[in-house]
Amino acid sequence: MRALSKAGLVLSGALCAVALASPGAQAIGDEGNREPSADPSGTADGNTLTASATTTGIKVTQVSGSGSGTSPKTLAPVDPNWEPPACWYEPVATPEQLKTAVDRLKKGGDLVAVTPTLSWGEELMVTRYEKGEGRTGDSDGYKNYNIGKDGRFWRGVINKERENDAASYACDRTLFWQDANTLPDNDHAPTPDVLAAYAYDKIKVPGTEVELKPAAESKVNLPTWVWLDKATFQEVKVRAELEAAGVWAETTAKPVALHLDPGTEDAETYPSSGDCEINEDGSIGTPYSKGAAERTPPCGITYLRASGDAPYQLKASITWEISWQGSGGAQGDLPDGTFETTQDLAVREIQAVNR
Repeated sequence: MRALSKAGLVLSGALCAVALASPGAQAIGDEGNREPSADPSGTADGNTLTASATTTGIKVTQVSGSGSGTSPKTLAPVDPNWEPPACWYEPVATPEQLKTAVDRLKKGGDLVAVTPTLSWGEELMVTRYEKGEGRTGDSDGYKNYNIGKDGRFWRGVINKERENDAASYACDRTLFWQDANTLPDNDHAPTPDVLAAYAYDKIKVPGTEVELKPAAESKVNLPTWVWLDKATFQEVKVRAELEAAGVWAETTAKPVALHLDPGTEDAETYPSSGDCEINEDGSIGTPYSKGAAERTPPCGITYLRASGDAPYQLKASITWEISWQGSGGAQGDLPDGTFETTQDLAVREIQAVNR
């Protein structure tokens, strides 16, 4: 059953008031990308309690590709309306870990963050999770922290890249129980497609600096050949995994085309669209060879007018096709991504010699 609780949660009059999360508040779970310990003793050894609403247990790994080169760049989605997920739910504590956190409260500890924006003190935590009282929109409470049951307590996590967006506070369900090997029946559950979109935002691709001939200076009405070596652009695959929930996704970026913008209307591109396709071996265009100065390149530009005192700004952008596959056989596509760079290119008139 789906059950969402709002930040302005109404509780029974016997319960004390809530407080917004502060730097001193405790969230429950491991900091960084480590899975919380399953130690049944309930001690906090090896665990870090943090109030950061953006702390996630999602582990991100680059599986393959050259995005980790000297100048890795982030892709820009072709669809300007596409954004990575703003928030999602994650498992953050075993019953024993929650008990440990509440025991600390009883000794004067700080508040415990039960949503990204909401924290509770001792009375609320004891009433809800130890005594199993205090009905809310989520449940009737959890007797003795559900110790002995197989599962974890979950809470919302905010995407650090979107923490200032209003949408990032949609995951406001109060710390809730989820049986092992199941996902919440909620639009913000960490399903494979959510992890795939999260991984998309972590993809790094190599910078786009194309090879040119002539290199530093071209001539009016003579083709400038453009190409990229096959070793430069390869598939980049990033894996996002939430081990505690048993969910993963691998997002793959495959280079499919190079687009040329000559930086002036006084130019012709080859092909005319300016889109140079990726060859089967992963290269783009054809390297210039001696004697080919006046031939039409498969990928290139002919400038029709000199650049004058300032060089033209040649823009080259690679289009990356994005697909993903994940746990349970899930798969799909995401919006293409691009990365663009600008190179200076001076264009001069051909000097004629009269005899």
